[in-house]
Amino acid sequence: MRKEELRTPCYIVQKEKLEENLRILKRLREETGCKILLAQKAFSMYFLYPFIGKYLDGTTASGLYEAKLGAEEMGKENHIFSPAYKEGEFDEILSLCGHIVLNSPSQIRKYKERIRQAGKSPGIRVNPQCSTQKEHAIYDPCAPGSRLGTVREQLSGELMEGIEGIHFHTLCEQNSDALEVTLKAVEEKFGCWLPKMKWINFGGGHHITRTDYNIPRLIRCIRHMQETYGLEVYLEPGEAIALNAGTLLTEVLEIVENEKKIAILDTSAACHMPDVLEMPYRPPLKDSGNAGEKAFTYRLSSCTCLAGDVIGDYSFDKQIHVGDKLYFQDMAIYSMVKNNTFNGIPLPGIAVMKEDGDCELIRTFGYGDFKGRLA
Repeated sequence: MRKEELRTPCYIVQKEKLEENLRILKRLREETGCKILLAQKAFSMYFLYPFIGKYLDGTTASGLYEAKLGAEEMGKENHIFSPAYKEGEFDEILSLCGHIVLNSPSQIRKYKERIRQAGKSPGIRVNPQCSTQKEHAIYDPCAPGSRLGTVREQLSGELMEGIEGIHFHTLCEQNSDALEVTLKAVEEKFGCWLPKMKWINFGGGHHITRTDYNIPRLIRCIRHMQETYGLEVYLEPGEAIALNAGTLLTEVLEIVENEKKIAILDTSAACHMPDVLEMPYRPPLKDSGNAGEKAFTYRLSSCTCLAGDVIGDYSFDKQIHVGDKLYFQDMAIYSMVKNNTFNGIPLPGIAVMKEDGDCELIRTFGYGDFKGRLA
């Protein structure tokens, strides 16, 4: 079917753009010998895992359910990091994952030998205490008081004995200059252990597939760790894999006026794109401009009871009307993985757009999905 025929709201993942991103990542793998994993927390559309698996080395998980999904649907390398592990889940995690990244000295004492005895590779997430973000503090793992990763002062030779890898994740939607700065901090604080490691994981937050991303500098960073310490290098991008590869199709349900024109949509920032409120940020919208840039400006909002469930102010060349379809862009990442049914708002469907423009509807949701989460 054509995209105009899809029932709204609906996430539409563009396979051609997804493949374009994956080809960039595959070239990086081939040129450097690094390994690249899909960070499922950003994009977990497992219908596409067999396709993604042709280009990447596997998946990384933040907990048991993601670990199971990666093992079942991609079946390649499967890594995990969690700030804490439930004892009752750990044996299953051991059966699913090859790299288990620990977060604290107490976790090393509790789990290191169990991981080694299972023939798996234990790692430690470190906090280099090197913040390279000036915005979005909510996503800064190096912020003061962070629970993510162990600082240098808490590690010792005894604790690190038997640890095979060092993992850090300090970036968010950043270029390779931030990685370069971070690597220097990692070497400064944890360099005494790097020659004893088998692997290093640069984590995520690398916007590798963005047009202005400096790939040559990333390659230099990878090769430096390979050649200086003999390490196998892993990256686990999430956004970069599906960056600009999805849209959220929505319909205008009503237009009201209160100091300005307000279009009420059948999508919601709070329910379908929560990062809009959490970061916050203003999502791109096809054929629109900033408020006042074009002839007609509207505030776009939703049907929830949350007064602040506002997506943003947008302008258009023509007036919009009830029944019009709008296309929010870059909606494959951190969207379907974070959505919810607050207020009984229906979940968007999920579709794939093929190279010829035809759409395949993969999944729809209804009342049963709302009720099934309650009791």
